[in-house]
Amino acid sequence: MKPAVIDTDPGIDDALALLLAWNSPELRVEALTTVAGNVPVDLASTNALRLLALRRPSPSPLVAVGASSPLARPLTTATRYHGEDGLGDLGDWPAVASPPTSPDAATVIVDAARRHGRELTLVALGPLTNVALALKADAESVGRIGRLVVMGGAVDVPGNVTPTAEFNMHVDPEAAHRVLAAGLPLELVPLDATRQAVLPRAGLHAALAQSPGPVAGRIQAFAERAFRIGHADGEQGMALHDPLAVGVAFDPSLVKWEAVRLAIGPDGETMRVSGMPNCRVARAVDVDRFFGLFLDRLCPPTSRRPASS
Repeated sequence: MKPAVIDTDPGIDDALALLLAWNSPELRVEALTTVAGNVPVDLASTNALRLLALRRPSPSPLVAVGASSPLARPLTTATRYHGEDGLGDLGDWPAVASPPTSPDAATVIVDAARRHGRELTLVALGPLTNVALALKADAESVGRIGRLVVMGGAVDVPGNVTPTAEFNMHVDPEAAHRVLAAGLPLELVPLDATRQAVLPRAGLHAALAQSPGPVAGRIQAFAERAFRIGHADGEQGMALHDPLAVGVAFDPSLVKWEAVRLAIGPDGETMRVSGMPNCRVARAVDVDRFFGLFLDRLCPPTSRRPASS
């Protein structure tokens, strides 16, 4: 079981990714660090606490609030897809406490890097602002981590916010540039891979029907918005962007990898350039095996709560 920190901006597919991570015995999620991206960081932090209260993983990870804006530009959010609150605008989430004000996300990332070194897997599901700030605070310690798995980029496919840029990289290209230039053990899971993992609505519903209860009901409710928006945009289901990144964090063999050198353009483009590789990029996905793992682990029977007597 490898120690992990997940940097996240929940987000519907972030929520599914966190539920997958908490049900994956290969990972021990010690902390969630939140970042502005899909929603402002205060909502991202609230959503992390909502999901913890829903799933109740044991032990419960630390939640640390991170950057409220990108390094050098205004924040762009993705509320059209995720909803104004990031989790489908359901309106009936139980109240949660306010997130702690300290330590902040960069401090938590640095501390985990110092304690675990090569054993640590850092999974970044949102813009790379917090990772860049952790590098600024202690590049030597962060440079010793074992793996940095990043959901982001569009290498040989069109972007999803501009013709050439994927959302996470577009939101904070300055942070992405710093991370790619840092010599980290970077594994990029771009749209090239995640667009292969498009889950039909019926597949999710059938899996959740095997474990009826509050957790399954809540997952189905917030996922419905993603399916509805996706279908309106001509998609056949929901692309499991962030869950795939968590999947390769615990099983890198779920994808075929290519070692490449990438540079970040001014709008967040992930461009191939000549030179020694600075990352490896997920290419072909073993979709059937990934879907099997995802659906088995998303809401297993152990997540059921006892019925009232």
